[in-house]
Amino acid sequence: MFSVKVFTQPHYLHNFVQSTFNALSAENVKGSTLVVSGDGRYYSKDAIQIIIKMAAANGVRRVWVGQNGLLSTPAVSAVVRERVGADGSKANGAFILTASHNPGGPNEDFGIKYNMGNGGPAPEGITDKIFENTKTIKEYFIAEGLPDVDISAIGVSNFSGPDGQFDVDVFDSSSDYVKLMKSIFDFQSIQKLITSPQFSFCYDALHGVAGAYAKRIFVEELGAKESSLLNCVPKEDFGGGHPDPNLTYAKELVARMGLGKNPDSNPPEFGAAADGDADRNMILGKRFFVTPSDSVAIIAANAVQSIPYFSSGLKGVARSMPTSAALDVVAKSLNLKFFEVPTGWKFFGNLMDAGLCSVCGEESFGTGSDHIREKDGIWAVLAWLSILAHKNKDNLNSGTLVTVEDIVKQHWATFGRHYYTRYDYENVDAGAAKELMAHLVKLQSSISDINETIKGIRSDVANVASADEFEYKDPVDGSISKHQGIRYLFEDGSRLVFRLSGTGSEGATIRLYIEQYEKDSSKTGRDSQEALAPLVEVALKLSKMQEFTGRSAPTVIT
Repeated sequence: MFSVKVFTQPHYLHNFVQSTFNALSAENVKGSTLVVSGDGRYYSKDAIQIIIKMAAANGVRRVWVGQNGLLSTPAVSAVVRERVGADGSKANGAFILTASHNPGGPNEDFGIKYNMGNGGPAPEGITDKIFENTKTIKEYFIAEGLPDVDISAIGVSNFSGPDGQFDVDVFDSSSDYVKLMKSIFDFQSIQKLITSPQFSFCYDALHGVAGAYAKRIFVEELGAKESSLLNCVPKEDFGGGHPDPNLTYAKELVARMGLGKNPDSNPPEFGAAADGDADRNMILGKRFFVTPSDSVAIIAANAVQSIPYFSSGLKGVARSMPTSAALDVVAKSLNLKFFEVPTGWKFFGNLMDAGLCSVCGEESFGTGSDHIREKDGIWAVLAWLSILAHKNKDNLNSGTLVTVEDIVKQHWATFGRHYYTRYDYENVDAGAAKELMAHLVKLQSSISDINETIKGIRSDVANVASADEFEYKDPVDGSISKHQGIRYLFEDGSRLVFRLSGTGSEGATIRLYIEQYEKDSSKTGRDSQEALAPLVEVALKLSKMQEFTGRSAPTVIT
């Protein structure tokens, strides 16, 4: 992803799209069915018209477009996997127009990615080809004479394209996705919870594409009040906000849920937020934040009892390496297959395609299952509502409500608590960020020197047992992913992880993950930042964060 100004340069988008067509096999292009939609951010409608014309010129048989160009990233995956056209056609792949959780608007970000026939992101073999093609491309193909399609009107438009018959099918953005959700969850059980006078609910789409689904699912299907929805009208600039569902950017929801600087005095029992393309989620209880690491562990621990889709058991679970080890403890307790993978949903997709993983998650507010091949923010909300409905099935009319906080604290009492936080340093000078990472790697040559340094910073922090750069060998295809993050693993189970992220359009983002495991149930109720303060101090001084970056504080703490 890059800024809109980059994408609107002459031929820039065209070159990327043609490079993608050139990287795909002939059967995935000639005579194929292609999905083209996204999160509705600025420049999406123009990009859709360009891609439609290029698809026609490259021999694509038909293009499916969500009404108004809107499809969440998880809905695209569902459409590719599940939808059957009136003529019996199935999608071969999809162009998704999104820059995820980054801001939108003329001076903000735009992005495009290609998903394969399994509904998941293109593997590295394809993305590497696309990148190489962009460096050598000499021409692209476009049917300039094809008129623009009215993507606001549902229906099929027929054209005579360069390769013969060419159709554009504009369809309802939510129907296929809602149908899939109803096959996974017990909507009747959730509806009883949501309509109970004891329960209250709030959902914030942050003016992203989740708004195209929120009213249909939460209000029309499940009976929530329309006043429960915040910022659920999709906007090209996300209402001028930052569509990232965390405690920093989802300010309105955070206040509504009784947290933050100006909290509401009577918060709802349950709240959730989505990012721009609706694949990420944040879960909140009344005056209570659920970390994404805890969220995936709690969903996995309760899935079989609470969600019909999993009633026959879980095939396995997986998490990204920086995510806390809360899921590991659940997997061990339930005797489940467990995988620790690099950051990137394609690694989960490989496991799912091989039948090895049912539930997975990332600490970066991404949670999902094998119903599709993307993370799925609304799925995560419905999973939590299912757990709450199951826990409260006997006391919605009388008795005390089992709350989000109750569920989390009971989980800690059973499995222990992983105190966890993430510090993001955004838009750091790229050179300085690389120097910091090189410094951390160099330190790993002597564990004894590291421990001597740490004792000089905090004597109450355990010794480092090992340190490395995370490397992953995919058990499905045997591929090896190196340099996936710098890890310091402590003798008491604590961890420090440092990663560079390339999700911003300018500079680099340094992510620092700090984790400590506490098995003693009498000590699981401490404030997270207080409990982690010694490790935070060690991490900042060991890495020389301020010296390298000039930053005295992170941009975001989650």
